[in-house]
Amino acid sequence: MRKSIFTFAILCLVVGVVSAACCVSLPTPTEPGDVPSATAGATLEPTDAPAATAEATLPIPGPELPIEERVEGLLAQMTLAEKIGQMTQVEKGSIDGRDIAGLYIGSILSGGGGTPDRNTPQDWAAMVDGFQTLALESRLGIPLIYGVDAIHGHGNVKGAVIFPQNIGLGATRDPDLVERVGRVTAEEMAATGIYWNFAPTVAVPQDIRWGRTYEGYSEDTEVVSTLSSAYIRGQQNVDGVTDLSAATTVLATPKHYVGDGGTAWGTSETYIVQQYMLDQGVTEVDEATLRAVHLPPYAEAVENGAMCVMASFSSWQDTKMHAHKYLLTDVLRGELGFQGFIVSDWGGIDQIPGDYYSDVVISVNAGIDMVMVPYDYELFVDTLTEAVENGDVPMARIDDAVRRILTVKFQLGLFEHPFSDEALLAQVGSEAHREVAREAVRKSLVLLKNEGDVLPLVKDTPVIFVAGSGADDVGMQCGGWTIEWQGAMGDITPGTTILQAIQDTAAESTVVRYDRAGNFAGDYGRADVGIVVVGEEPYAEGVGDRADLSLSAEDIETIDRVQAVSDRVVVIIISGRPLIITEQVDDWDAVVAAWLPGTEGQGVADVLFGDYPFTGKLSYTWPRSMAQIPLGSGSGEPLFPFGYGLTTEGAE
Repeated sequence: MRKSIFTFAILCLVVGVVSAACCVSLPTPTEPGDVPSATAGATLEPTDAPAATAEATLPIPGPELPIEERVEGLLAQMTLAEKIGQMTQVEKGSIDGRDIAGLYIGSILSGGGGTPDRNTPQDWAAMVDGFQTLALESRLGIPLIYGVDAIHGHGNVKGAVIFPQNIGLGATRDPDLVERVGRVTAEEMAATGIYWNFAPTVAVPQDIRWGRTYEGYSEDTEVVSTLSSAYIRGQQNVDGVTDLSAATTVLATPKHYVGDGGTAWGTSETYIVQQYMLDQGVTEVDEATLRAVHLPPYAEAVENGAMCVMASFSSWQDTKMHAHKYLLTDVLRGELGFQGFIVSDWGGIDQIPGDYYSDVVISVNAGIDMVMVPYDYELFVDTLTEAVENGDVPMARIDDAVRRILTVKFQLGLFEHPFSDEALLAQVGSEAHREVAREAVRKSLVLLKNEGDVLPLVKDTPVIFVAGSGADDVGMQCGGWTIEWQGAMGDITPGTTILQAIQDTAAESTVVRYDRAGNFAGDYGRADVGIVVVGEEPYAEGVGDRADLSLSAEDIETIDRVQAVSDRVVVIIISGRPLIITEQVDDWDAVVAAWLPGTEGQGVADVLFGDYPFTGKLSYTWPRSMAQIPLGSGSGEPLFPFGYGLTTEGAE
């Protein structure tokens, strides 16, 4: 069960404050003078919210009873308002603190960049505990479940370990490693009181122009099924058995159901920052293909204990997935036997054609149990209430949804241990956790070319030039979904850049020179080896949809400048997908696909200098030209086929 040394003290504080002053209170700030923005948007004023009901409240069924009996006992006491509140998920900056108990809100989330003002693990824990304290003041005291997108580590939190994005983990072909990645991520989440992860993405991307390609482990269904299920086990299992009530397990969420990796170019109608082209579009495949390519990862996820699935923004057969009763209810629940709850994506029901009332009715009747509103939650609550009172949403459907949500909350042990555990905070960003990430980096690197066995490098190479936009940039290494939704360039969180790693690994006698643009004129002379780190700047979702995946002219010019003053040149590509390099690759001595390795750049140097071998294999086909995209298009052989990857000898 979850352990929290502060649970009893905080509950006593809440009772004392409420009885003495009838006001809402947050836990004591972490440091003197620090009032967490816990509830940016949570109004900390006396509440005049009306009581839920005049009926007497029975005790919540205790842990000595089976979960099914606890759920039914609690459900029998709930009013319609309390039930609809449990089906409502609100973005953390939009909630009025009085409404958490007043409207019986069931869940709060942080989107990408949804952080406390001071982005530290301690302030995250204080923020989430503050929301939880407010929730426990409701009539029945049903705890919140707080959710985040921890898709490659607890990525919103500064100082957390950032792992390689899934495309890199796919190149490892190592389910044991991926399970350990899931385990470390769960431990760092639990330290901040967050027990729900909107991950893993189990899409099977077929068009690498998609801005979410890096969230998919592979273009291959079997690879995705194997590795995503390993991640789920890492998040939810203890000693090989699913145990969501353990202190350091969290609820995993395979997403986005179903077919989001198969959308067709130009079918998206979404405009956020720019016009999306693939993301949230239409999956134009027949049912046999949908079942063969995109559905199997969900079947395996259910078999491995998944108790939450997120619906996709995408459409199939002219129906938005949030409205697709056949796929949500008949297939997922009926055929696959899914027992958990289905959550919508961010405002996902709003994309269903029609007015808001019909959006709510259609989505809930189709099988959505919890709606990520995320902003105008009062409108959602009022609309669903009206729909039930009008008979457009059956009470049985409401009870089914709430039953599923409560079951998971009981499984998570939230009723007994709703708060964070300060003792776990020391694990966030710990050396032990970073070592797992460093191993993941080493195993994810794919050696595409190694002419003349330039790699591994000799540590006492006399002169090494290092250049490129990604050589000294943690933000570029991490990519999207890191601190901010879109990620950002620069020192956005603690980590080791590839340049730092090279400097730390090369012999003391080696001269390592760095210039981002590769301008090594003047007194530098000539290098024995030039290392150029180039690729894509951070992006997320449809903002990363790109018609042309060619390496940029700036990157090519940087490589050319370094090559002109180096005996041999090694190109390291930081990217969320394969890039078109056909016209340039023959001029380079060695090429390494490093994907988006995260904070532990030392893992790159470990392999470059031969402490460990190159072992990674392509989890996506590397196209020769844009004509070979999407998968199966064009003619001729790809530049590098699926599964390709050279090996070297290392000290491992």
